[in-house]
Amino acid sequence: MKRLAKWRLISLFAILALVLSGCGEPFLSTLNPAGEVAKTQYDLMKLSTLIMVGVIIVVLIIFALVFLRFRRKDEKIPKQVEGSHKLEIIWTAIPILLLLILAVPTVAATFKLADVAPMDKKNSKALVINVRSHLYWWDFEYPGQKIVTSQELVVPTNEKVYFSLKSNDVKHAFWIPAVGGKMDTNPENINKFWLEFDDKKANEAGNLFYGKCAELCGPSHALMDFKVKAISRDKFDDWVSAMQSVKAPQKATTDLASQGQDIFNKSCIGCHAVTPSNKMPDTARVAPNLTNFGDRSRVAGILDHNKEDVKKWIKDPEAYKPGNMMTGKYGNLTDDQINALAEYLMGLKVQD
Repeated sequence: MKRLAKWRLISLFAILALVLSGCGEPFLSTLNPAGEVAKTQYDLMKLSTLIMVGVIIVVLIIFALVFLRFRRKDEKIPKQVEGSHKLEIIWTAIPILLLLILAVPTVAATFKLADVAPMDKKNSKALVINVRSHLYWWDFEYPGQKIVTSQELVVPTNEKVYFSLKSNDVKHAFWIPAVGGKMDTNPENINKFWLEFDDKKANEAGNLFYGKCAELCGPSHALMDFKVKAISRDKFDDWVSAMQSVKAPQKATTDLASQGQDIFNKSCIGCHAVTPSNKMPDTARVAPNLTNFGDRSRVAGILDHNKEDVKKWIKDPEAYKPGNMMTGKYGNLTDDQINALAEYLMGLKVQD
């Protein structure tokens, strides 16, 4: 009875895992590709799965036929086939053929997806984004547009976007499941690749995709998220223009926000920039750029974007992202000061 109960429990967990594997949203899943790279990778997954399932089915059919048809009924020894050249050629040729069917498109796709020549050309018009990973946040620099933002990547749809990836501390990995990837970000060298964001899929996902770190990097690895805002080229150009127009820190619009700005200028500005200039070197960017903080969709990549969650984050960041670099720096602020600071941050907007 104990063994039966044990097997029932195992079966229940197996069924539960199968059901949960089907849960999710279109902007989260690699099985709902939203771009050329993701579609290519998905097609290769389907091809390899088809080959594997086909081999399993054929083996099971042969096993069943042999088991049922050639069961031993007497002491007579059946005809031996070892050394049969015909059979050896068949079971050697079939795996080679299957391997070629899988290898040829895989190698072709690998070279295609690794082609980043346009981003390295002199005076290239390709959109290039320098991604810099930190514990536990993301920095996005647009060198051609001369702007920097953090935590929310903004890209145009239906065109190739080239990425230059590097880490400013430990090894991380840049991954947008629905669009493609993943690619490591290393402290020692730069990795490059490209993605394309499908306009139709972006509209279905509300123009917002999910990205994350896919390389174990510390206690808050699972919380090292970022959002990708995929919009049309016209809207992207408008966003770039709005960011470029911010030449100096935005002024607070209310008395409470003004108090928050004073607090920010006395403490936070030592780490956080509130202008999108890319003149600052990578190593000097020690905290996320907050220029368009009020326009973003999440706080710290994980909390809802509202004033209350901003206050919660400022008051106790360790409770939400253990091991983050902000912990302990603003523990002496009063509730009134935190309220004023949150008011100022939520007003940092570059678009209406």
